[in-house]
Amino acid sequence: MAKKDHSPSIKDEETYEALREDGASKEKAARIANAQANSAQSSDSVSPSVRGGRAPSYEEWSKDELYERAQDIGIEGRSNMNKSELIHALRNH
Repeated sequence: MAKKDHSPSIKDEETYEALREDGASKEKAARIANAQANSAQSSDSVSPSVRGGRAPSYEEWSKDELYERAQDIGIEGRSNMNKSELIHALRNH
């Protein structure tokens, strides 16, 4: 496949394209590709996956907090969702 030139904000085109082919959204593919390409996250540093786990789980958030996060991300249909549906939508975004 021919290499596509995406915006200069994509740091690792190969990883980005592989993630897109696997069905990842443009936003998610860019986020992962850029995290992997970031030299500050090399083997000398802590990787993004190891750093995780500091935020409380969505189950600990109020419905209003979940709604606000869904609104920030742009999840469609959020106004009709209950708390568990908001959690599911946020995790699968």
